[in-house]
Amino acid sequence: MEEQMRKIGREVSIKMAVTMSFFLSLVGNLTSGHFSLMGFISSFFISLVISLIIGLIIPIGKLGGAACRAARLRQGSLGARLMESLVSNLIFTPIMTLVMVFLAYRAVMRQSGGMAQLSFGSMFLRSLIICFIIGYVIIFIVQPLFFKQAMKKYGKERN
Repeated sequence: MEEQMRKIGREVSIKMAVTMSFFLSLVGNLTSGHFSLMGFISSFFISLVISLIIGLIIPIGKLGGAACRAARLRQGSLGARLMESLVSNLIFTPIMTLVMVFLAYRAVMRQSGGMAQLSFGSMFLRSLIICFIIGYVIIFIVQPLFFKQAMKKYGKERN
């Protein structure tokens, strides 16, 4: 039974990594004002690697469940879903955004010979706010769907 839950967790983590990487890379490239297909593809793959590492190492489901228990939220309730989405978003989004903004900042500075009038802090903060909001909505919508699919695949019923 515990092995099955680990498989479910891994499957959900992988699907979430792909989904979050796709959307946050798309948003990052669109909001930069310099969308390019190669930029999107490279940021997607870098983001995917980061997301897979996060999702497969950090027990996000357990942390979300613990936060819900601490807040005395009933599993499956709207409040619990909001809390689980927040926990997941707090783990994924800042790390992914930091790395992606750092890479974009470094690329712009390299292309301009260090003459670009950019502040890493303001770039990061702006991107973090946008990605945090979008990431939260995406997690809130798709994580329960992925979990339900995985539970069905492995013949488990949610209590």
